[in-house]
Amino acid sequence: MKTWCAVFLAVCPSLMLVGNVVLAGPPKSGYRLIKSVPLKETPGDFEYFDYVTVDSAGRRAYIARGTEVDILDADNFSVVGSITGLKHCHGVALVPELNRGFITDGGAAKVVVFEIKTLKVVNAIDAPAGTDSLTYDPSSKLIFTFNGESKNSSVIDPVRETVVKTIDMVGGPEQPVADGNGTIYDNNGETNDVVVLDTHALAVKARWPTKPAGQPVAIAMDREHHRLFSAGRNPSTLVMIDVDNGKVLNSFPISDGVDAAIYEPSSGFLFISTRTGLLHVFHEDSPDKLSPVEEINTEYGAKTMGLDLKTKNLIFVTSDFTPPSEPKGDRKTIKGTARLLIFGR
Repeated sequence: MKTWCAVFLAVCPSLMLVGNVVLAGPPKSGYRLIKSVPLKETPGDFEYFDYVTVDSAGRRAYIARGTEVDILDADNFSVVGSITGLKHCHGVALVPELNRGFITDGGAAKVVVFEIKTLKVVNAIDAPAGTDSLTYDPSSKLIFTFNGESKNSSVIDPVRETVVKTIDMVGGPEQPVADGNGTIYDNNGETNDVVVLDTHALAVKARWPTKPAGQPVAIAMDREHHRLFSAGRNPSTLVMIDVDNGKVLNSFPISDGVDAAIYEPSSGFLFISTRTGLLHVFHEDSPDKLSPVEEINTEYGAKTMGLDLKTKNLIFVTSDFTPPSEPKGDRKTIKGTARLLIFGR
């Protein structure tokens, strides 16, 4: 009996230690609001904001605000300049080696081209009305815009600044992500799948359903481990997809109004932002396991975000809103109240 007790007492602390490790789970992200930055009032009769693009190497943040793109210093958040005269812009893609930036202006049915160094507009390429998200593919060295209203993708040669092909996406495309090796994955909000594009053949090579997620909107990628993260609405769900076979590995409920997803490779954290003012934080424990870590309050409307890879800061944009209206509960932005929310560790 004494021998058994001695063995138990010796083993028990080890078992308790193991239990504590198991129960502890993934670490908290440590993100909190560190700064709020008011933005100037834009021309026009409405307040609008969309994609946030951070040039971590160039130390700039590009904020699409409907009638203009505001460019801020990524370190002190002072305004560097603005690209104005737009009708309804959505996103920005940069090609630093060409000193060129590209803006989708869906309201004007144009892709506006500017010099990164001077912010001078140098061209406007015809595009379908409603052209929205876009990305630069470093493998093919082409720009791909995704046009929700026309249900296609415009392929732009950034050297010649011309459209070289239009790819039929069947349904309305949403946000894309490029793997850097010749493939772009794009959420299709109308067909509820991820469309896989070959950026050299300029053709669709696969379509992967995102069930149990609803209308897929936000997308991010762990390029090292070949994992895709697609977040959708109705039902509001996040799915983790193996890009080697298109299979959904994990799924999690999220809050309504998702609009952006960012994966940070050095920490393994995945950030999902929603219109409700909740930032969902997940951790990739292994290539086959994603775990929810925490939900951080941002502000209502802070649905789009960008990541500064140097500082690891997350940059959101939002504004004040009118009270909910009945019966849908819609809330409209209040002009002149836009601001950045900087979250850091």
